[in-house]
Amino acid sequence: MIERYSLPKMSSIWQEEFKFKTMLAIEILALEALAKQRKVPQDAVRRIKQKARFNLVRIKKIEEKTQHDVVAFVANVAQYIGKDAQYLHAGLTSSDILDTTLGVQLKEASGILIDDLNRLLKLLAKKAKVYKDTACIGRTHGVHAEPTTFGLKLALWFTETARNLERLKQAASEVASGKLSGAVGTYSNIEPQVETYVCRKLGLKPADISTQIIQRDVYAQYMAVLAVIGASLEKFATEIRHLQRTEVLEAEEPFGKGQKGSSAMPHKRNPVICERICGLARLLRGNAQAALENVALWHERDISHSSVERIIIPDSTLALDYMLNKFIQVIEGLNVYPEHMMANLIKTRGLIFSQRVLLALMEKGLARPKAYDLVQRSAMRTWKEEIDFKDALLLDAQVLKVLSEKELDKIFDLNYYLRNVNKVFKRVGL
Repeated sequence: MIERYSLPKMSSIWQEEFKFKTMLAIEILALEALAKQRKVPQDAVRRIKQKARFNLVRIKKIEEKTQHDVVAFVANVAQYIGKDAQYLHAGLTSSDILDTTLGVQLKEASGILIDDLNRLLKLLAKKAKVYKDTACIGRTHGVHAEPTTFGLKLALWFTETARNLERLKQAASEVASGKLSGAVGTYSNIEPQVETYVCRKLGLKPADISTQIIQRDVYAQYMAVLAVIGASLEKFATEIRHLQRTEVLEAEEPFGKGQKGSSAMPHKRNPVICERICGLARLLRGNAQAALENVALWHERDISHSSVERIIIPDSTLALDYMLNKFIQVIEGLNVYPEHMMANLIKTRGLIFSQRVLLALMEKGLARPKAYDLVQRSAMRTWKEEIDFKDALLLDAQVLKVLSEKELDKIFDLNYYLRNVNKVFKRVGL
């Protein structure tokens, strides 16, 4: 049987040692199934199990001549087995072994990524609760809009991460599949029961129907999901990058003791981890595009997808594992500055209350265009003269005909905007 790893590091899954161990396990499991059908002697299977092994250096040497990795692998294993090698790889084609091996590799890789997402999910939930009532300014188009809380930002990331977790679980279940159906998928030289047996032993599901290969739309979907997860991480990291700007400084990624931000400027604390995450998200999107190009192949199979997949699938799983772990590091050590959030919130001298004033005027009977013009007039005066928005409103006789100073005081209440935060948290399960 294939060696089981306890939470293997992602890199080990894509190394040739793991790949060839898995290939050998598949070959032996197929022989077990054939022995149950009395097509291979039980004694031969027992001897093969005892003798079967491979040598990576020798495989590479044989491949230099054969120009075919599976042929080289089978030839090398046969050297150890001896005369019983006549039963090895019987009725199978190379893709039976390669695609089923890929199913095992992706099953293991997905387990790591799912664990990463679960850890991030728990951390975001914890941090969202900590900052649930920490008021900050919301921004649209990069411009101050209305108050929100930093906890709501994190709760939003929590729900998006939860969706990504479900997307990955679904996509992972699709790629955790195998096939042993022969040269064009017709089981011409091997029975479907062999495929069922091998896949069950490996924890995979047999492909419902295949040609020489498992169809590549399955992997394209998986790669697209990895790219979506990367895009979410890029979104979160971009927000932190904006919040870390000197003029904003509401939050910043951790800066370690002895860390340097610039070779020239000793004062620099740059969002380098978040920038790295944003850069790698581009790689995931590019790889997803390549996976989509792999879907259309000639007839029952050509080889144009193979070379691409040997790069994009390991690279994307490795990159996303790295991105998730780095972002967990960012959230764990995130520096949050509530005092800067409050300073930024009041920076526009109360203009963030403009919609409340607009609605209050409309409730008093003013038509929306008239009410809008009145509020905008005072707002523009605030921008131009740098006076408080409420003072500008109090200087407008037309506004005072409709709203009293006491009513305006009530309108300029920050807590009004945050009164439903608890309801939102409850809705998302926090």
